[in-house]
Amino acid sequence: MTEDSDGWPDAQWPPPSMDFSKPTIARAYDALLGGKDNYAADRALAEFATENIPGLRESAWENRKVLVRGVRHLAADAGVDQFLDLGSGLPTVQNTHQVAQAHNPAARVVYVDIDPLVTVHGQAILADNDRTRVFTGDAREPAEVLGHPETRRLLDFDRPVALMLVGMLHYLSPEVADEVVSAYRDALAPGSYLFVTSLVDTGLPAQQELARITRENLEEGWARRPEDIEYHFGDFELVEPGLTYTALWRPDELIDANNLEPGEQLGMAGIALKKK
Repeated sequence: MTEDSDGWPDAQWPPPSMDFSKPTIARAYDALLGGKDNYAADRALAEFATENIPGLRESAWENRKVLVRGVRHLAADAGVDQFLDLGSGLPTVQNTHQVAQAHNPAARVVYVDIDPLVTVHGQAILADNDRTRVFTGDAREPAEVLGHPETRRLLDFDRPVALMLVGMLHYLSPEVADEVVSAYRDALAPGSYLFVTSLVDTGLPAQQELARITRENLEEGWARRPEDIEYHFGDFELVEPGLTYTALWRPDELIDANNLEPGEQLGMAGIALKKK
């Protein structure tokens, strides 16, 4: 059995349902991060976007770094031991399960992504981890995601769960976002958390330009005003420091909020608690 140029056995890969001539969200993001689990179309989009959006690669890494800090807070400080990571993307460094289980080996994590390649890679690296699972699903279908056998087998929704929409909200169109996010919020028990990062619109041209490029090439992509992002937390209570630029959400190093780099002004992050 031979292999193609990307290292996949050509007798089994790709399955007929997958078209590598078009970029996907997960693979284009992997390309931005300098990963290897992407194809020519994904790399071309990443290169085009970085040429037009100053600081885009840095912004992608800021999103990964705030994911680590957010999960660390949830697992170590808030004591959450169940995580549902929607639109999780391809595995990279310090994934949700690695951060959570470093603080609590009993933590359970379910990854969901619409790209089947995520499931292929995830199942391979998680084969020996019985507290973490990944499946192919559409985050825009809450009933299917919440009712999926892997979700129900691993997570107990009578107990607190951390629902993660990290780098995902801006891929939900304005027509469906409210219904989708509220359905997930309603499924969570008191003591649960909602963790969101999103492309933001604070009036900087690069923010809406990135949304346009994303929408034209990946079909989905919307930059939202801070108040519109905060709306999706519903009656959950934001934890400190509230909704803020990703670089400013509990940074490990001192950040000058008055002198943010272009890539530090593309996205915002927030975590909120469901009290009742």
